Amino acid sequence: MALLELQNITAGYDNNVILKDLDFQVEKGELVSLLGSSGCGKTTTLRLIAGFSNPMSGKFIFDGKDYTQVPLHKRNFGFVFQSYALFPHMTIFDNVAFGLKMRKLPQDQIKKEVMDMLETVDLKGFENRFPKEMSGGQRQRVALARALVIKPDLLLLDEPLSNLDAKLRVKMRVEIRRLQQKFGFTAIYVTHDQEECFAISDKVAIMNHGVIEQLDKPSVIYNHPKTEFIARFVGFENFMDLKKTDTAGKYLAADNSVIHVENQPTGDALKACIRPEDIQIQPAGAQVINGIAGEVMVNTFLGKRNQYNVRTSIGEFEVSTDQESVYNTGDKVTLSLTPNKIILL
Repeated sequence: MALLELQNITAGYDNNVILKDLDFQVEKGELVSLLGSSGCGKTTTLRLIAGFSNPMSGKFIFDGKDYTQVPLHKRNFGFVFQSYALFPHMTIFDNVAFGLKMRKLPQDQIKKEVMDMLETVDLKGFENRFPKEMSGGQRQRVALARALVIKPDLLLLDEPLSNLDAKLRVKMRVEIRRLQQKFGFTAIYVTHDQEECFAISDKVAIMNHGVIEQLDKPSVIYNHPKTEFIARFVGFENFMDLKKTDTAGKYLAADNSVIHVENQPTGDALKACIRPEDIQIQPAGAQVINGIAGEVMVNTFLGKRNQYNVRTSIGEFEVSTDQESVYNTGDKVTLSLTPNKIILL
């Protein structure tokens, strides 16, 4: 049985419905990320789990118990916020110790657990400093330590790295993953950053207009998107409509050319997609599998690679290649669509 389960949750603010009959499960020990663009419902979902708001309908089950109406202070959940939310007038020690003091633990136990946690997040020796004396990355580690020291049943992280620069974000996401694997805690992580999300998560739930369009391992979502929305979200730029033929693996494009596809569809919908880097570009007339004649409309230099926008009889394709051969605007070319890289949605 899942540790956490949202059952047919509808939620929003006043008459503005944001989540619509949402179903969502998290197993014990998993780090699951909620990913999506602004307004998709990921923060609303997190706030509902945290206890900051209640659903209009549906149930929130945690560890087999109905938590739908359990108040925030009775949920043993840890929080890490985008703004860190540290107490500026307290030392780092007192910030981390705050939750333990609220639980009225003995002073010697508080001291030991706080110092152990500061050592875990590599902040030993910083206990007497104040938040204003720390860098952004250090303050975020303090926020993590404060959330973890209470040994939460669930850790909730709301865009925790968005205030950090790019290099520090990469370092901190590795740190969060290290701590999650060390302690084995269950966590829900909200972000709009796809790379960050895929790097850190056991599973990813991609949200769109208040519903989860796909929940799976990052590698599955990246390589096998279920819908056009998911495909576009994870980097597929080229789409085309195909028709079935009587021969397995062969499909007809809009101009009736035959396209070979190794990935077989599970339904009747035949919208196909392929990534720019999975298309090869060859001189005009080249005999290649899934060859499509085209003309280069735009050539963009991207450092190690070139990006081409190529017009063909079945639509415009975006192609990303190395610089072994360079084509110019107006050149006639042949595109080759790799059969096992074409995904049928």
